[in-house]
Amino acid sequence: MPGTISINQTPASSSLAQSPIIFSVNQNDPNMLLSSSFQYVAELTYWTGSILVSGSVDYTLTKYPNTSDYGIFDVSKIINSTLTEKLQENESNAVYLKAEFYPQYIASGSTAFTTGSHIVSDVFCAIDGYGLFPENITSSLEDKSSFFPLMTDGPATQSAFNTEGTTAGGYGRMGVWKNGINDVYATALIYSSSTDDNHKVTLTSSGDTSALIESFPIGVNEPDFLVDRTDLEWFTVQASGSAGLLGDPLRFEIKCEQKYPNVRVKWKNRFGQYDYFNFDMVSREAFSTTRKTYQPQVGSWNASALSYENYESSIQNYVSDSTQTLQVNTDWVEESYNDIFKQLLASDEIYWIQDDGTIKPLAITTSNLRFKTGVVDKLIRYTFDFKLGQNYKLIL
Repeated sequence: MPGTISINQTPASSSLAQSPIIFSVNQNDPNMLLSSSFQYVAELTYWTGSILVSGSVDYTLTKYPNTSDYGIFDVSKIINSTLTEKLQENESNAVYLKAEFYPQYIASGSTAFTTGSHIVSDVFCAIDGYGLFPENITSSLEDKSSFFPLMTDGPATQSAFNTEGTTAGGYGRMGVWKNGINDVYATALIYSSSTDDNHKVTLTSSGDTSALIESFPIGVNEPDFLVDRTDLEWFTVQASGSAGLLGDPLRFEIKCEQKYPNVRVKWKNRFGQYDYFNFDMVSREAFSTTRKTYQPQVGSWNASALSYENYESSIQNYVSDSTQTLQVNTDWVEESYNDIFKQLLASDEIYWIQDDGTIKPLAITTSNLRFKTGVVDKLIRYTFDFKLGQNYKLIL
């Protein structure tokens, strides 16, 4: 009878899909390893929705044992390929997965595989994000950032404008981790400098175990709290759960309207949620066109006599396109902003939030940035350049 297989290494309960999602297995029968046909098999299943719902096997993977006689499977490439929606389309872009493992080999004198015992892993979750080198492959998301419950590596102090309103995205949408496996992080607290202004925002979901990532608009349904409050100088946002407050709070300083129009940009960070920044120094928009021309034949060559009209031209555009660009500048910022600006440079989803709450897609064109430190450079400012993702002409 073939030996027993066991799981030696598993991913964290929630993993970042653009980084390794590792399973390691081994079996306790050394005689099986003597067969040149010996393999470890992993039958991978993934699904979305409720953690309690699973589908049929999606992929069957096989591995020969390594020099330590273990089989190591990385399923991140498969799982990441399923996260095709933009964050703007799906704020809870998460996939559940599990795997069933067993060994197999072809016994002497046989042509068919003999399989050993089966073992099924726990259910794990993957979200649309990436780990930073050299973070531990199996470390939980809670250990990756002191501000993890609010899904950002951002500094403890950020900015907000008192004129941004209470509609969704007014002060920004904060992603909060709601772990559907053990329901650890479920709510967030918003409170201001005044002791009588303590407001809880409860995250909504379609079920107790669905949608691992939740976003909520800061300030929604709180018009007396965040709008037209001349005495409000700051407020903080902090995650909470059954164990009380979690992680460090983010403090938002209320800034007065600046000399230059504020440009508010949001981008998908490494946790698959949005970071925001108010670029409130000088900003510049530019518009350029590219065109190619040809010389058409003018005149009435198919008529009884040759003539031409005064609207006819011997120079005609046959390709005409446009590019709109945006350049923004930060105010003086702390060195702690460097981490989220690195994620802005690497982000594949960036938006310019308009005053009315609508968004315009951006593509960052800044490719090189010398990051500054407070010790060496003292005061720190940065400039970023973008192209608007939708040109002036609608061309499909």
